[in-house]
Amino acid sequence: MTEIRTPRLLLRRWSDDDLVPMAEINGDPEVMRWIADGSVRDLEQTAGDIERWEEEWDDEGFGLFAVELLASGELAGFTGLSVPGFPPEALSEVEVEWRFGQQFWGQGYASEAASAVLEFALTDRGLDRVISFVQPSDTASENITRKLGMERERETAHPEYGYPLVVHAIDLTEYLA
Repeated sequence: MTEIRTPRLLLRRWSDDDLVPMAEINGDPEVMRWIADGSVRDLEQTAGDIERWEEEWDDEGFGLFAVELLASGELAGFTGLSVPGFPPEALSEVEVEWRFGQQFWGQGYASEAASAVLEFALTDRGLDRVISFVQPSDTASENITRKLGMERERETAHPEYGYPLVVHAIDLTEYLA
């Protein structure tokens, strides 16, 4: 089983015990405002999400990790890698993603977890490049991409909802520099 430890976090595969806390995170309108159309997700939808995330591990050899605080064992959210379903020019890319409960914001957990995932992607999984999509007004996620060393590459629009997205990217050469 794939796990990553950082000084404060355990990034691991999903368990049945993660469903309720992840559904609570997905049910928070403030957490979800930058995701898709901003709608919250209920317990059943979250169960389907976790199932899909686990299937991506089986299909791709990477996926979204449940992020657990080492000190307390609490589920803080997720971070990991996925193949984006949009836009067409990014279908062959791999994206780093994160989503954390509001009570875990502003403590560096997302940056710490995403940094570990980026290293995993580029050194363990042999990927040459990783991207991230961020809405221009999502300054917290913009800050995380900057901390990861990702550069703004281009702008696009969400194909279903039409809002602007900025594509950030880093390749192995940039990462190792």
